[in-house]
Amino acid sequence: MTRPNTTLRHETITMPGIPLKPDAVFPSMRSIRLGTPQANSLGEDDELFIGYGREANALPYTKQDCYGTQFQTMQLKAIILENKFLKATFTPEVGGKLWALYDKQAKRELLTNNPVFKPQNFAIRNAWLAGGVEWNIGRTGHHDLTCSPLFTAVTEDDDGTPVLRMYEFCRSRTVSYQIDAFLPEDSRHLFIRVRIMNDRPYVIPMYWWSNIAVPEREKQRIIVPAKDSYSHSYAQVAAQGTTKIKLPDGDGYDCTIPFNYNRSHDQFFNIPKGERKFEASIYGDGYGLIHTSTDRLQGRKLFVWGRGPGGLRWQRCLTDETAEGYVEIQAGLCKTQYESIPMPPRTAWEWLEAYGPIQTDPDKIFGEWDGAVEEVATTLQNDLPRHRLDEILQRTSESFAKKPAKKLTDGSGWGALERLRASTPFSNHLDFGEIQEPQQDWANLLEFGFLPDRDPNQPPPSYIVQDEWFEKLKNTVNQADYANWHALLQLGINYFYRFDYERAENTLKQSLQAKDTPWALYALANVYRMTNRTKQAAYTMAKAVARQNNDETLAKETLLTFSEIEDFQGLATTYKLLSAELQKIPYCVMLYTRALVKLGQLDEAENLLLGDGGLHVPDIREGENSMSDLYIAIQVGKSKRLGITLDPKSVKVPAIFDYRMH
Repeated sequence: MTRPNTTLRHETITMPGIPLKPDAVFPSMRSIRLGTPQANSLGEDDELFIGYGREANALPYTKQDCYGTQFQTMQLKAIILENKFLKATFTPEVGGKLWALYDKQAKRELLTNNPVFKPQNFAIRNAWLAGGVEWNIGRTGHHDLTCSPLFTAVTEDDDGTPVLRMYEFCRSRTVSYQIDAFLPEDSRHLFIRVRIMNDRPYVIPMYWWSNIAVPEREKQRIIVPAKDSYSHSYAQVAAQGTTKIKLPDGDGYDCTIPFNYNRSHDQFFNIPKGERKFEASIYGDGYGLIHTSTDRLQGRKLFVWGRGPGGLRWQRCLTDETAEGYVEIQAGLCKTQYESIPMPPRTAWEWLEAYGPIQTDPDKIFGEWDGAVEEVATTLQNDLPRHRLDEILQRTSESFAKKPAKKLTDGSGWGALERLRASTPFSNHLDFGEIQEPQQDWANLLEFGFLPDRDPNQPPPSYIVQDEWFEKLKNTVNQADYANWHALLQLGINYFYRFDYERAENTLKQSLQAKDTPWALYALANVYRMTNRTKQAAYTMAKAVARQNNDETLAKETLLTFSEIEDFQGLATTYKLLSAELQKIPYCVMLYTRALVKLGQLDEAENLLLGDGGLHVPDIREGENSMSDLYIAIQVGKSKRLGITLDPKSVKVPAIFDYRMH
């Protein structure tokens, strides 16, 4: 058999960027601040699972919140799939992102191809990268591994077409998942085949969204086969709501045209049951990107930054200062991103996605809505008939999806640990390699029934909150590990994760009695914080800082806690305890500047905020207004010193500080 004219090869992408430092070592116990909006104007047939499966924090993962401060030349490993029509570039080191998709015939890039590596605080664990296509599994928010490497492997279809496999063990939902990408030699569409396996004997809340960044242009329309949408505006958190509207004019303007939005907004399109699932971004000449899938991916979304100053500023932070703006079209398991759906036990979910160019009649696209939808639907059906996706999905289930592949690169050791623990076969066709250093203590618990009594001056290498390990921890603390600070710390964190704050507090105090460690102090402080003993929380964290004054994550968390209780003298005092290096971290500088404002030291605060062209803080959260609030507070305070009353709403905030999305 002649091999298809499709290649799979390795390349390196070189770009300017700000690298991430190693992951945090303290457990991620603070809320990930994802509010659940009110569902307004919904009917009895909408069947939304709003709030189901929401998580309070990023456990068992630690944060990725430590950013470099200087641009440097960076290199990302890439794997290329290419035929005569398309060139698809994947970056396994950052969540397996589809970094670029180039139409060789039209000589046009279909995705937003970010020219820089500039992570910002948007994901569950903090760091996130804009551009390309991102795969989000497990729980609401940009996923846990969006800035972490996945396993990669290579296999092939029956006709010899190469298949790139990317896979991992999702710790937040304890499932395996794989992304099989392939590009047949005669195909104008890249195929992405996804498989999630719930090996558990119980139901798990499941979440998936494929987030597709495409260029934003003045003449552009998003076409989806829907009559209505669940519309969500990025108002202040307390006012957020999701309202059902009619398309295309439900918000008082044509909400299918991204350039019409004056602020950040979500549209979750409600595609009727039985309709083909697709979403297209079409430009003024009728050309654009089409994404379609088999029916399991029922949700479709448009996200726009909007034309407001905050949305424009966020884009500049995430991309190059001169880069074209972008919007995202997205596809998910649920109708909205505020829900998960129940995944039955011992079940595999599979679906097929297709990405490719589409050429349509622009007069129809930018005419009345039904005609625009019909134009895309007809063109798509001619280019890629609906039944073909179902046929490919079914055929490849046997031809390669459940068969082993040759491993190319490693991900984490958590899948290997789960394979050791599981009493039944666990995704045996996926090569999870060997356990690594972060899993070694848990393998010890599995084999010998106790955790190693670690050096209290060194951080635990990992944390686990999975139910099966929770039971093992309870058993070992009642037996061999009754005085083991490390085992008690891990058990206390497990109680915290389950909102059992009384047992968490008692267990963490036992850990501190065994060994006085900053890790247990930090965990105990979070118990205090969650039980409304916030002053005690702040000063307990400060004790941890006194023992560990060179940890960036601990420093940020401690200063933030002082700020939350409005103990600004305590904040300033703790800031002075930090190492000289940490006192330069932008987030710490921002919080210290806030304290100076509250303490009346306005000139020093203004110098810190405006120095070196303006303070840039990569880990302020999406929707957070810290920078604009600081600038306004300084201007109002300076005016007050002069006997002038200044209305905060009248202060013109410089663009570099204006992140306001509402």
